Amino acid sequence: MRTDSAPGRTWLLLAVAAAVLTTASATLGWLGLHRATKPLVMVFAIIFVAARARQPSATGPSGWGLMAALACSLVGDVFLMFPGYFIPGLVAFLLAHGVYITQFKRGVPWLPSRGAVAATLAIGAAMYAVLWTSGLPAGLRVPVAVYVLAIALMAAQALGRARWLGDRPAAMLAAGACAFMLSDALLALNRFVQPLPLAPLWVLSSYYAAQLLIAVGAFPASAAAQKNLNITAG
Repeated sequence: MRTDSAPGRTWLLLAVAAAVLTTASATLGWLGLHRATKPLVMVFAIIFVAARARQPSATGPSGWGLMAALACSLVGDVFLMFPGYFIPGLVAFLLAHGVYITQFKRGVPWLPSRGAVAATLAIGAAMYAVLWTSGLPAGLRVPVAVYVLAIALMAAQALGRARWLGDRPAAMLAAGACAFMLSDALLALNRFVQPLPLAPLWVLSSYYAAQLLIAVGAFPASAAAQKNLNITAG
């Protein structure tokens, strides 16, 4: 992710450093350090977006919208650190995906790629079938189904946006959305099907890659990139 001379570069580097530290501490079982550093990733990402939002795009996601999605993710991160708070964490991330969907629609039609919709819904349905047949608790079947639908639509909107605009920022958003689906699939498999080797490493690394790709891809890195986005979308 190239951030040379871009606003908020320091905050992005801090977010990356916190993500590495959080992932490493979770993988090594250093619970105290993990809980201390995990919320910092989204805090730094929010500040980074706030700094980058000073260069707004008429067709790109809004700074306030992205900060709201990251704030919901921060709440979800905190809930999921503690046993017994899976449902509140799920709701927080459901809200985050809802905001992301609205932001990824800015400047493009609603779900512009039928192929992306078909692919993400098929992947989501397959994952849900695996969870169901592996003994997903009855009380979680409806909430998880709603969540799977939301993240599939979020990824479909991001992929459709990338195809519609055909620029690098949209491609980064799409990559982040796909990484989000991967992270949640790994988390669900580890939680409800069977433990995965080094699960925190794979789940958290893909999750932070997703959030930071979205944060970086939300705004063109330069005035030239901004002009190119406007021409492409116009």
